[in-house]
Order: sequence, then C-alpha cells, then structure tokens
Amino acid sequence: MEKLVSAVNGFLWDKFLIYALLGTGIFYTIRLGVPQISKIGGGFKQVFGGIFKKGEKADANGMTSFQALATAVAAQVGTGNLAGVATAIASGGPGAVFWMWISAIFGMATNFGEAVLAQKYADRVGDEVTGGPAYYLSKGVRSKFLAGIFAVLIIIALGFVGNMVQSNSISTAINTAFGINKIVVGIIVAIIAGLILVGGMKRIASFTELVVPFMALLYIIGSIIIIIKNGSSIIPAFKSIFEGAFTFKAAAGGALGVTMKEAARYGIARGLFSNEAGMGSTPHAHAVAKVDHPAQQGMAAMVGVVIDTLVICSATALINLVTGADKLGLTGIEMTQEAFRLGLGDFGLAFIAISLFFFAFTTIIGWYFFGEANIKYLFGVKAVPVYRWVVLGFIVLGSFLKVGLVWDLADMFNGLMVIPNLIGLIILSSQAVEILKDYDNNFARKNE
Repeated sequence: MEKLVSAVNGFLWDKFLIYALLGTGIFYTIRLGVPQISKIGGGFKQVFGGIFKKGEKADANGMTSFQALATAVAAQVGTGNLAGVATAIASGGPGAVFWMWISAIFGMATNFGEAVLAQKYADRVGDEVTGGPAYYLSKGVRSKFLAGIFAVLIIIALGFVGNMVQSNSISTAINTAFGINKIVVGIIVAIIAGLILVGGMKRIASFTELVVPFMALLYIIGSIIIIIKNGSSIIPAFKSIFEGAFTFKAAAGGALGVTMKEAARYGIARGLFSNEAGMGSTPHAHAVAKVDHPAQQGMAAMVGVVIDTLVICSATALINLVTGADKLGLTGIEMTQEAFRLGLGDFGLAFIAISLFFFAFTTIIGWYFFGEANIKYLFGVKAVPVYRWVVLGFIVLGSFLKVGLVWDLADMFNGLMVIPNLIGLIILSSQAVEILKDYDNNFARKNE
C-alpha cells in the first residue's frame, strides 16, 4: 500500500501536477490579460472596502465577499505555510522561495478563473447557496461523471483524510509544547469544531471572518519581530534567494543545473500546494459570496493567494533564512520551530505551537465546509449531519494515530482531485474571459 501510494504521488506531484497547475496559471494569465496586475487593486477594494460598512451583510444563506475570502484563506493557510516552506528550502535551497513566488503569481489567475466559474454555476440546495467544481463540471462542462469523481475525491481528501492530518499536527504541537495528552487534545479540538460546524454556513462565516485576520496578523507580527532582530541578515537572505533561483552551480557538487532544477521543483510544488490554486478547493467558498458581479469575487480570490503565499509563506521563509535555521540540517516543522526559538527564545516554541493550532484548526473548518458542499451535491442536505459526525470522528482518530501513510494518502487524493478540476477550467476558460469582459464593459467604471 505504501509503495503504491508513494509511486502515485511521485508521478502526480513530481512529473504531472507541477506542470499542469503552473501551465493552467500561465494559460489563464494570458487569456485574462494579466489580471494579477490589472485587477489586484480592485480585489483589495472588494475584500476590504466594505468591512466597516454596516450595509456589508450577506443574506442568511450566503456570505459577504470578505467572509468568503476568510473561509478560503482559512483552508489555504495551514501547516504547509510552516512545514511546507521549510521543506522546500531544505530540499531546493533558498532559491525555492523565488519559485514559490512565481507559482503564486500565476496561481492568482487560476484562482480568479475558479472563483468566477463557481459564482456563475452556484446553486441552491435546500435553503443555502452552494457551489464549487462539482457544480461547474456538472452544469458547465455537462459531465456528471467528472463532477461525481471530483466530489468523492475531495470529500475523502479534505473532509476525512486531510482533517486527520490537521488534527495530528495540532495534537503533536500542543503535546510537545505543553505536555497535554494527544487524545485529550483531539477530543477538545473535535468538540470546539463541532460547536462551530453545527451552526452551518452562518456560524462558519462568522468564525472565519473573526479568527483568520487575527491568526494571520499574530503570525506576521511575530515574524516581523524576528526579521527586525536579525536585520543585518535581511539583504543576505534575499541575495541567497535570487542567487539560488538562477545559479547553475550545484551547492554541494553534482550535475550541472541541479540546484536551479531542484529549487524550481520544490518551490513551485510547495507554493501551489499551499495556496491551492487550481486544486478546486477554494471555489466552494467563493461560490457563496454575495456580490454584484462574479468578476468581483474572482478579484477577491486573488487576494487570498497574496495573503497565503506572498505574505505568510514569505514570512516563514525569511525567518528561517535570517536566523540561520536553514543551515542546521533540519526540515519541515522542526526547522521553523527552531527559527522561532532562535528568534524569540523559549517563548518562540509556545508561539509556534499556538500559531500551528490556529493554522491547522481553521483549515479543519475550511476543509469541512468544502467537503460539505460536495456531500450536498451527491446526497442532498439530509446527509450533512452524518458527514459532520464522521469528520469529527476522524479528527479524534487523527490526533493520536501514526499518520505517515495518512499524509501520503492526503497528498494522493489531493492530487487526483486536481485532474477533473483542471479539465473543467480549460474547457470553461472562454466563459471566464467573457465574465471578465462583461465586468469591464458594464461594471468596472461604477465599482473601481
């Protein structure tokens, strides 16, 4: 089983998806006229412009644009922002950070396309608005087969297996930092999650719009403090990023070009895995946003990639580089933990445990919500309570089980669900272009 999963992951993530996801991002960038530049200002205005306005409210069955983005970011910002970035640096050197940025820039265009298509094909199931790739594959591509395949894969990948991984990350971090039994942590996490999930979309939206900004700001402030304390290392850190991204000299000998190749491979893969552009997950949140035009939520979706990769992942990368944690032979979460310890002393270990708790817990909420949309697609509203209890059970199980194979299974199902989503994005790309043209011709002057 382990060999089979490893072989599938090796093909998916090393040989296929890195090119398919990046290629789709380049394709959408060209077709949409580089929205990363022309529309990002409108995206920030869409997301943050109405936060403090009393009139900025969704109806009882949807979300505001900001709530939808917060729910998407809740899922995007997870353990990958802490462990994945460090793994990319350990495997591909500092140059991987540059290629992570490149993946984010092109991923913004993909996220735009996913969001506008999710908006166009959003549907009502029961009293609530819902949507996502299963809906635009079914109604847009007119393939119930692809829609069904995607729905099953994402329920397994995120709702079940993925949330086991997240709860395991929380229990391990809390146990290491504070010595609390892993099972106890898992039960507490499941209870807190259950209290949020039982309230449906409205409570999930209220939770994410309150917690996600706080979580992101807390982590960014902690990172800035470390970076400032190591101010003399900032310029050398950026120098190492750009030199590592383009040098053809292997860091430790070996074949010509291996450094640049590995930097690009790990940087792009980790960046795409972190911001989830093209994976089909975040469109579920953007589908339910209450906006005047689908393109407005497409612009908002691009802001999510900026926050996830260009801000939070970059913060993780820089603290690892300026503290020298990347030179200690560590990888994954251990490298980032050591960077915070070097930067903030023993308090840094508690800080990273708290950050990891927030990152992983909000991901559980976001991934549950994405899975729920597909439960509704396949089985209707009546199946949601059963799904909710199963997810909570997996959260408890994941907290204390050894999850080496579970991590690999999560990667495999995540990779497989990308395939039907990318097929839909390519087939429906002309519709995304038409939506943007309609916005430019009829809405842009009034709303930008």
